[in-house]
Amino acid sequence: MTEPTSSPSAPGRGLLYQLRLFFTALQFFTRLPIPRWVGFHPDWLAHSTRYFPLVGWIVAWATALVYLLAVQFWPQPVAVLLGTAAGIWLTGAFHEDGFADLCDGLGGAVSRERALEIMRDSRLGSYGVIGLVLLMLTRLAALAALQPWQILAALGIAHPLSRWLATCLIWRMDYVREEGKSKLLAQRMSTGEFLVATVWVVVPVIGTVALGLMSWQHIAMGCGLAALAALWLAYRLQRRLGGYTGDGLGAVQQLSETVFYLGVLASLPAFLSA
Repeated sequence: MTEPTSSPSAPGRGLLYQLRLFFTALQFFTRLPIPRWVGFHPDWLAHSTRYFPLVGWIVAWATALVYLLAVQFWPQPVAVLLGTAAGIWLTGAFHEDGFADLCDGLGGAVSRERALEIMRDSRLGSYGVIGLVLLMLTRLAALAALQPWQILAALGIAHPLSRWLATCLIWRMDYVREEGKSKLLAQRMSTGEFLVATVWVVVPVIGTVALGLMSWQHIAMGCGLAALAALWLAYRLQRRLGGYTGDGLGAVQQLSETVFYLGVLASLPAFLSA
């Protein structure tokens, strides 16, 4: 990561500061290079949460682009697999790793302290491997069952939405570790920052409906089930750990993204009448 900048801009001061917050989020959650003039300051990471869903736009576009290219040469399931692989590469499997670690930590009947210790271990256990494999298979199967334009629409909403649902934990829950990669994100979001994050979800929803790619009913089903999945996982985190961890944020993103695709698929007439 870039060396810390000595004097960060004051929060909310101008477009340059907002760009720095966005690029800070982009640098933290993807492999993409950022301009050298951006610099880095730890305070920016805490305030960059407002742009997490916007990072989801970029991941969605990259995934969709690879899918569109691949589907010209290979069958739908192969194209979906390649697009998904591109998204995983772009994010460095950051969220997938969090989901697997959380499966390991909460999979067994262990104490809070032991669960946190397991999640800190870089090695994957049985719960993590099985959970991640099942999650990925479910996601790939759900996407492959959609039509190409539905896949594009679903990707464009699911990636921002799932990251927004993760920010809900930052907004309302406590961070439970004393240290960790996500410690700098552990400051509570202000309501204003949360509303900015919400905008980055609302815009693709409106755009998708306006372009006729997907109806309100399909989107509502996907969003509703994704929100329920995130709420259930947040409840589990609160009950078992007393708050969230960085792995918990990644798990919420992964689970809610996959459940969104399942919701859209379940709402389609062909499947409702089957």
